[in-house]
Parts: sequence; structure tokens; C-alpha cells
Amino acid sequence: MSLFAKRLLGRLAFIACAAALLASAAQAQDNFYSGKTLRIIVGFSPGGGYDLYARLLARHINRHIPGNPSVVVQNMPGSASLKSVQYLDAGAPTDGTVITTFNPGLITQSITSPDRVPVKFLNHAWLGSISEDFRVCYTWNATSGVKTWPDFLKKDNLQFGNTGVGTSAYIDNRILSELLGAKINQVQGYPGSADKRLAIERGELHGDCGSWSSVPEDWIKDNKITLLVRFSRTRLPAMPAAMAYAGDLLNDEKKKETFNLLTAGALIGRPFIAPKAVPADRIAVLRAAFDATLKDPEFLADAEKQKMTVIPMNAKEVEAAIARLYQTPADVVAAAKNITGQ
Repeated sequence: MSLFAKRLLGRLAFIACAAALLASAAQAQDNFYSGKTLRIIVGFSPGGGYDLYARLLARHINRHIPGNPSVVVQNMPGSASLKSVQYLDAGAPTDGTVITTFNPGLITQSITSPDRVPVKFLNHAWLGSISEDFRVCYTWNATSGVKTWPDFLKKDNLQFGNTGVGTSAYIDNRILSELLGAKINQVQGYPGSADKRLAIERGELHGDCGSWSSVPEDWIKDNKITLLVRFSRTRLPAMPAAMAYAGDLLNDEKKKETFNLLTAGALIGRPFIAPKAVPADRIAVLRAAFDATLKDPEFLADAEKQKMTVIPMNAKEVEAAIARLYQTPADVVAAAKNITGQ
């Protein structure tokens, strides 16, 4: 056999070996998730917006993960969902079988009050976000006596609820009072938005700020609430045209910059992360599955049926947005920290 032929056979053998190794790696991923259970941890109690989005994802993502694992949702409320984030670094498996969704208001808190939220959100493996969080504030017509935005500003001691310091609702309420001049009292300690809605119907609370997707459809249709203001620049078609964007109610440029930092979490919306220590190949599998799920016609039909918005961001887009937040000028950070009182 000639030298050329020997070299050719050697190269062919190397290529065959490399192909076999790649096939073996792919098969290993298939085998890993086969028979496994993927847990989606939700940092709030059942029934709220984060829980609903997690369960929406859980119903469809397994079709896009090699091995088609079972998927379950586990609620882990505590410290405005911080408990569910810290679990990833303190007890959660790092084999790719656990992911978490949480309130992205914590990202702003990690910038303004790192002593209270000692988390670097770029130190997690990001899968992405299902949708921007379109947030609105409203009052309950039966108890508030509010019909317009000027009515709202004139009222004293309206009771608004939230689950704790650092949540999006907490920050929204502080924006109402500290930037826009509303006179409201915050009632803390509700496990989730579903609990706050019950409190509103019982007359314990006069209103709330929360995700548009979490506002019951009959409350709007039956004129049970007055929609006051939205915190997202984008207005969804179903939102009343007369409902103002809060940023447009601010004339001071410094207040606008502060408002933008405080509402940055709404852009990230419905985030999902995994422990940083999960092997890179499994993170790649989960990211691919996440992206594919959000384009899946069955998933989209399910979301539309439940009137849940899907305006996704992939992992790289979310990471880029968070990196920009961590570069916020110090004076704006200080102003935001002063408004949140932390």
C-alpha cells in the first residue's frame, strides 16, 4: 500500500472516530434526560402570573428536550422570590434538572441595594424570557371612589398590596407615590398576586399594580376596576387608549432616568434561569428547547387561549440587557435607591 493510501485511510479513520464521538455525545444527552424530571421552581405561590407562565412552559417544553423528560412546577415563595433564586446556589441540583422563574424586580434591587439582594444576575445560566411584563395600576371601583387619574391623585390612604420589598409591585407602588405624587399605603406580606386579587374583592385593598396578563378579564369587561396607568411604553391592543404611560407623566429628565431603571425588570418580564454550574452542553440543550418552545404552534395557541402575551427574549438578549443595567450611572442608582427607601 502506498504512503498516500495509508495517510488517506488514517484520515478517514480519524473522521469516523470523530463522528462516532459526536454521535455518542448527542446520544448521551438523549439518555440523560430520558426518564428524568425537569423541575421549574416558581418564586411565588400558585395562581399568579409567574406561576401561570411557568405552567404554560411546563406543558410544552418536554417535546423539545431530547429524551422528553417529565416536567413539574414547584412553588417556592419567600423574600419576594429571592429564596427561589438563592436556591440555585444553595441546594439545587446542578445537572440541568432545575430551572427557576422569579420577579425581575430583584435585578434592579441587586443594583440599588446589593446588601439586601446579594445576587449577581449575570452569574446564572440564562435561558431567556417568555415575554415582557406589561404592568398596569388600577383601583377597585366598589371601594376606592376613583374614576380618573386626577381622582386618584386627590385620594388619601388608598391601600395597595404587594408580596414584599423588591417585587415589581413594590417598586411600582413606590413610583406612584415618590415620582407621580400618589398618596397610597403599601400592605405587604401577600404570597402572590392571586392572594392580592382576593383581598381586593374582599375590600381589604383598594387597588394594585401588576401584570396585565394577571388582571381578570371579567374585572375589565364588567367595569369593576379603573385602569389608571401603565408602566410599559408599549400599549397592547386590548389596553384602553386613554390609559397613560407613566413615563409620559414625568417632565423632569432625572426622574425619567430613574423611572427607566426602576421599571427595567418589566422589560425582562418572565425570566428563566439555571445554576451556573450546570454543564455547558446541557445548558445548550435547555436554551435550544426554550427557544423552540416559544415558537411552537401548540405553545402559542395555548398562550393565546389564556390571553397570555408572548414577546420573547433569548438568553443572549437578556444577558445584554442586564449587562447594560449594571453600567447605570451612580447618581441614577442613588436616586432609584432613595425612591425605593433602601
